[in-house]
Amino acid sequence: MQRKLTILGAAESGIGAALLGQAKGYDVFVSDYGAIQPMYKEELVKNGIAFEEEGHTEAIILKSDLVVKSPGIPQKASIIQSLRAQGNLIISEIDFAGKYCNAKLIGITGTNGKTTTAMLTHHLLKEAGFHVGLAGNVGDSFARQVLENNYDWYVLEISSFQLDDTYSLKLDIPVLLNISPDHLDRYDYDFEKYIASKMRIFHLVHLGSQAVYWQNDPHIGKNISAALEGLEVHPFSLGRDAAEMTHILNDRLFYVPNGIEVSVSRADISIKGLHNALNAAAAGNAALLAGVNQDVVLRGLKTFKNVWHRMERVTDAEGVVYINDSKATNLESVKYALDAFPSPIIWIAGGVDKGNEYQLIHALAKEKVKALIALGKDNAKLTSAFSKVIPLIRSTDNLIEAVRWAKELSTAGDTVLLAPACASFDLFENYKDRGNQFKKAVMELTTQNERR
Repeated sequence: MQRKLTILGAAESGIGAALLGQAKGYDVFVSDYGAIQPMYKEELVKNGIAFEEEGHTEAIILKSDLVVKSPGIPQKASIIQSLRAQGNLIISEIDFAGKYCNAKLIGITGTNGKTTTAMLTHHLLKEAGFHVGLAGNVGDSFARQVLENNYDWYVLEISSFQLDDTYSLKLDIPVLLNISPDHLDRYDYDFEKYIASKMRIFHLVHLGSQAVYWQNDPHIGKNISAALEGLEVHPFSLGRDAAEMTHILNDRLFYVPNGIEVSVSRADISIKGLHNALNAAAAGNAALLAGVNQDVVLRGLKTFKNVWHRMERVTDAEGVVYINDSKATNLESVKYALDAFPSPIIWIAGGVDKGNEYQLIHALAKEKVKALIALGKDNAKLTSAFSKVIPLIRSTDNLIEAVRWAKELSTAGDTVLLAPACASFDLFENYKDRGNQFKKAVMELTTQNERR
């Protein structure tokens, strides 16, 4: 008799898990609380996989031997509560795919920089000729790639939501970039629970694995010793006191993962800003530990092209630079963004608040921001938080109006920065949709004079 596998959530990771499950002999059922995108529905029909949309049928789902849950479904969802009350096993798509994967795995997590670091690590391994896939919270689903490819290595971007439902995955090189408050609405507004979620990456390892982490992060530092027991550690750091490890000093990045120092000027790294130098430190460490040649790492740092919607330069019009940082959905990301550009800044922010404590960036905003344009359905918390900090604040739920205001308020030498500090779901499908609409609006409004 076939084991029953239910997939909750029919987006990229869910469809990949459904296809892999079917190939491995499961009786697969896919259930999505919302509408399933046409392209994914076509795949399900084509492969004869049973599914439902716009609701969960508990009578069917509770009969499952195994449930693979989308990371977007909160633990408090009623269907998850019912499954847990009955004792059903619920795992993530990456955990499920890992059961059928023989490749070596680099897993990367952190509050900020996950996508950039994962893509850079993948780039470095690919430049070295490795047969390597990129999956997890970026690109095609891990399960789909395990089914369709035979890679020797995978670089996995792993979110805290994915870590929460992952138990048996075994990483060869776990990487923890940083920890700062984020998604607290999913963790009962308890930062310690979120920290514990991130630290789980060091428990999903082979004994003797080579762990990479940021030495200077205070939230990592106070929790790291117990988590690293039995692992070979390769931290990266800032400052001269870290000369024995990979570190950043005097505008150079020094790699020392295997006791042999090699360095690169930060000016030669394609991704800019101190936060990206730290991402490059983590990615280079992981690549060198995986066996990539030092010269290939240095070359790859110069040729890498960063992910869209992350400190992405849209255009320079009339001396004003427009930056799309739609992926900056938490305060730490916004802090990096504000710090990376010269003032004055017209800052476009807002969306679905995730428990932000805006006072943490008051000083930086006061120093850098000329005007705040709050973009969202409910901007009260955001505008109130900066009412005594930023001299000019406007509020709208219309992106085109926000960009028009930014253009009107800016003068040569200013930067218009989209760095929302919030989730996108009130006005947009996701951060990509928000970033794409921003770029389109910017290009249309800044080229009007040229067309006249």
